[in-house]
Amino acid sequence: MATPSPHSTNRRWPAEWEPHDATWLSWPHNEEDWPGKFGPIDWAFAEMVRLIAGRDDRANERVELLCHSEEVLERARLCCTQAGAEMSRVRLRLCPTDRGWLRDIGPTFVRRDGQLELIDWRFNAWAKYDNYALDDAVPSLIEALTKLPRTEAHLPGGRGRFVMEGGAIETDGAGLMLVTDECLMDQRTQARNPGLSRQDYERAFAEYLGITRTVWLGKGCVGDDTHGHIDDIARFAPPIDGKPVVILAYEDNPDDDNHESSLENERRLGEAGLHVVTIPYPAPVMFDGQRLPASYANFYIANSAVIVPTFNDANDRVALNTIAALFPDRPTIGLHALDLVWGLGTVHCLTQQQPRA
Repeated sequence: MATPSPHSTNRRWPAEWEPHDATWLSWPHNEEDWPGKFGPIDWAFAEMVRLIAGRDDRANERVELLCHSEEVLERARLCCTQAGAEMSRVRLRLCPTDRGWLRDIGPTFVRRDGQLELIDWRFNAWAKYDNYALDDAVPSLIEALTKLPRTEAHLPGGRGRFVMEGGAIETDGAGLMLVTDECLMDQRTQARNPGLSRQDYERAFAEYLGITRTVWLGKGCVGDDTHGHIDDIARFAPPIDGKPVVILAYEDNPDDDNHESSLENERRLGEAGLHVVTIPYPAPVMFDGQRLPASYANFYIANSAVIVPTFNDANDRVALNTIAALFPDRPTIGLHALDLVWGLGTVHCLTQQQPRA
């Protein structure tokens, strides 16, 4: 059972680079997410599982793999085994889902008085799609599997559950958060919590995540059907000389639709006093006349590696080298994501970390 949250809490949301006990994933089964490209997606997932589980003591990280049905579970087992994943670190769990983008449907793992706790946001399919009841129930299943306490996030004044997705929020683990106006404040397009002010959001972030300061950026990247998730444009890296570091996806071509938002987001980060390191975007990735949200910022920090989506682009190496310099304690590895991004998300969108207990 989820417990109500008191107004005064002692919570901290750990940074992604802090040690994990596990990474949660959901094996793909909804072909509508990758129309015409579903075949290769199993193998992209299997490679993610292989990299996260690792093979040496550095990893020491389980992969908790949710599977929609027995058929999907057996397919996942076969693909991961054939990919060479360390199967002793992979747990396959039956769990029906609608789509299964774990970053958005899973709970946010926080520490409360030193103990792990699940923050259960309401998921409404990015205020865009109708089928999400199964995805919204995933935190309850993770509660049952982990035996960790689960707290439902609620709107001010008890006006129902608080809608949020993991891809919309980013922390440095020390009380600082990044979000975008486009995702949370636009009242006309995919409005998550209509009528909420910035102050309302910040109070909720303080209560449920222990956030002490929120920096609001402008727009997300072109092609993002979530309408402005932060994890495609700006991510934290470990601090340098005690100063927070933000990796910003930056488009320097003035003719590109990502250029103006890049300038604005860089300006806001600078005014906030944060150290900004830019990485490029790849050249526009198009499929069936649609620009896809291809971004190197959608990387995932596992115990054993930083896994970065790559796009067969000249900027792949630039992004990999820049990110590697900021995470010298673990290798930075590229994951081919040209097929994966047709689902309108890549590595970070599909993963959710469980901090070490």
